[in-house]
Amino acid sequence: MLAKRIIPCLDMVAGRVVKGVRFRNLKDAGDPVELAMAYDSQGADELVLLDITASNEGRETLIDVVERTADAIMIPLTVGGGIRSSADVRRILNAGADKVSINTAAVRNPSLIGECSRIFGSQCIVLAVDVRRIYVRRASEASGKTLIETPEGLCWWDVYIYGGRQAVGMDAFKWVEEAVSLGAGEIMPSSLDFDGTGRGYDLPFLAELADRVSVPIIASSGAGTPKHILEALTIGKADAALAAGIFHRGEYTVRDVKKFLASKGIPVRL
Repeated sequence: MLAKRIIPCLDMVAGRVVKGVRFRNLKDAGDPVELAMAYDSQGADELVLLDITASNEGRETLIDVVERTADAIMIPLTVGGGIRSSADVRRILNAGADKVSINTAAVRNPSLIGECSRIFGSQCIVLAVDVRRIYVRRASEASGKTLIETPEGLCWWDVYIYGGRQAVGMDAFKWVEEAVSLGAGEIMPSSLDFDGTGRGYDLPFLAELADRVSVPIIASSGAGTPKHILEALTIGKADAALAAGIFHRGEYTVRDVKKFLASKGIPVRL
């Protein structure tokens, strides 16, 4: 069995790492390069760096931060935010990133996924998808949408763009399936319902997604304890787990999480 990956995430605004709840009330969490070096030394398998306001502000990712972060660590680096073209992808990869995460631009122009996959290889094209539950009382209220009965009620999952600011009205499962068919090599779903809450990942969504696509899935949003990460990798069937707040606040180290997972029989690189 392939080792499961533990991936710290650095959400960045104006060159500083921030953390909030449900993508709002952002608070400063430190310098991205310093945090990246710390997580590398703790045994992180990869690192994700997201310039979370770049798309909404219509600007490019801060390349200098990408370059300094890539130079400071030895582990693979995924970078996202403000990427709108294959030229942007090339610029990010040339700055030292190993993978590029595309979200808003992919929704607005799905052909970008295929174009970038052909040029750079699907292994470095990560589809980020921000989702939110839309609850309904009966199936007829959501015709054509994928409905799942969760402990909280019957719902489908809508796609959001521009850093969770704008709903698309698109079934998230169908969108991910389309993106994979176009060449997305990895999926990184984030939940607007669970982000920053510390109450665990959206397990029904993750499990359904894992049953629908064959590419690796990085679970994101909601980790509050190592047990939540265990659930994402088992119940949620994810290939990797991304977390931010529990690491930034020093509640757990990456090594703490990996030791816990290993004690539960989960294959990890210690």
